[in-house]
Amino acid sequence: MIVIVLGSLVLSSQAASAATTPGRAMWVWSWSDAGSVVQLAQSRGVDTLFVAVPPDLTTSPSLPRVRDLVTQARGAGLRVDALGGDPGWVDNPTWAVDHWVRPTIATGLFTGLHVDVEPWTTTAWTTRQATTVSKYLTLLDRLVTASGTRPVEADIPFWFDQVKAGKKSTLDRETMRRVSAVTIMAYRNTAAGADGTLAVAAAELASAASLGKPVRIGQETNYLGPDPTEVKQTFYGQTLTRMNDQLAQVDSGARTYATYVGIAVHDFTGYAAMAP
Repeated sequence: MIVIVLGSLVLSSQAASAATTPGRAMWVWSWSDAGSVVQLAQSRGVDTLFVAVPPDLTTSPSLPRVRDLVTQARGAGLRVDALGGDPGWVDNPTWAVDHWVRPTIATGLFTGLHVDVEPWTTTAWTTRQATTVSKYLTLLDRLVTASGTRPVEADIPFWFDQVKAGKKSTLDRETMRRVSAVTIMAYRNTAAGADGTLAVAAAELASAASLGKPVRIGQETNYLGPDPTEVKQTFYGQTLTRMNDQLAQVDSGARTYATYVGIAVHDFTGYAAMAP
């Protein structure tokens, strides 16, 4: 009887987990009206906002508009994390802590921090990659320590699993070991296929599951350029209907990974401009 009851409880737990709808997050780099951001989030099922925060927020002229957006979003039941990051932070983590992390936390506005640093955009990534990787990981350590009890989530490209971090590890895994969660920038406008979102994100979804780290998949809606390589990375110019169909396929495929928590849409501007 005990075995039967325990087995039933496990199955019930698994069924409840499988029935959970993956979440939706949205990057918000710029906005003119806080209400429109919140309205879009509610209409599209977005439950988390990554809101761009400038340096020295406590003394910034942007503080009132940031506070307005956060207040409205929280009033609507949305989670709001502070969004920031710059490749230059890799070489100056003390500045990032003193001028971004601490002032941001001091406002008391945000649940967590969401960082988008992108060290691979620097010249040093090509000329001194191992050193840059080490500096990047040191930066993450500093950001996490300075954040205290607030979770830190990091954006990573889908190919971080191909970058060495030390002698026996890869950059996706070392990033995940340091932060609370990651968002994989697996930008494709097709879910399935050898070059679709699910395929390019698979290695890092597996890494996250093995490490027990929550993971989102990022999807793009902005114009990136006319080249076919750029076109395939974004839903720009496509309908919201088609995008939703592809995102549903991403959810269906990615939820087989234990720590998958949903999709993050980049960004408010591009998402709001999509035709039905």
